[in-house]
Amino acid sequence: MTFPSPAALPPRDCALCPRLVAFREAQRADHPEWFNAPVPSFGDESAELLIVGLAPGLKGANRTGRPFTGDYAGSLLYDTLRKFGFADGVYDARPDDGLALRRARITNAVRCVPPQNKPQPAEIANCRRFLDVELARAPRLRAILALGAVAHATVIAALGLRRGLFPFAHGRLHALPQGGLLADSYHCSRYNTNTGRLTVAMFEAMFEALVQRLDRLEAPSP
Repeated sequence: MTFPSPAALPPRDCALCPRLVAFREAQRADHPEWFNAPVPSFGDESAELLIVGLAPGLKGANRTGRPFTGDYAGSLLYDTLRKFGFADGVYDARPDDGLALRRARITNAVRCVPPQNKPQPAEIANCRRFLDVELARAPRLRAILALGAVAHATVIAALGLRRGLFPFAHGRLHALPQGGLLADSYHCSRYNTNTGRLTVAMFEAMFEALVQRLDRLEAPSP
């Protein structure tokens, strides 16, 4: 895949989004023991698979400082990654639990926790520069997994593609003009699983299809 030039990674006191800054400062005052900062990516820097979520959960990644760590979405995601050979160790909802990703890396479309878990369009656009960094620093990347429509749209924008040509649909695998794949899934949030919009079987079936396609793709040169 060919990607945009990288920008700087977000500092702990990133000031790009005033609303997110104010919310972050309020959380720091209420919970000084929490991470309360832009959450860095987690995983293999030479990943073949990049997973893009929406944003840190208030009591999940915003508290622990590791994507998808400390809430239900993390339990489903990391259990699935272990099942399909993308993770080793035991997920214990702590950043020091020893869990390690293999050939995979996880990031978010928005790095700071938003109020009510709903980032605004301008905040998503502001943070897209940091997804550019992930893409530019991933020379062995063969697939991107977007968890939810916002993550999907953010990836499409970062790749400079037209959204109309790559519609979001759970389980869909898009062949990208840059090479490689973009896979879509409903977000593995408790809301989606509690309502039946996403089941464990659906999530695992999507991963199985993605792995099968990856097995047929030629690996990029080092």
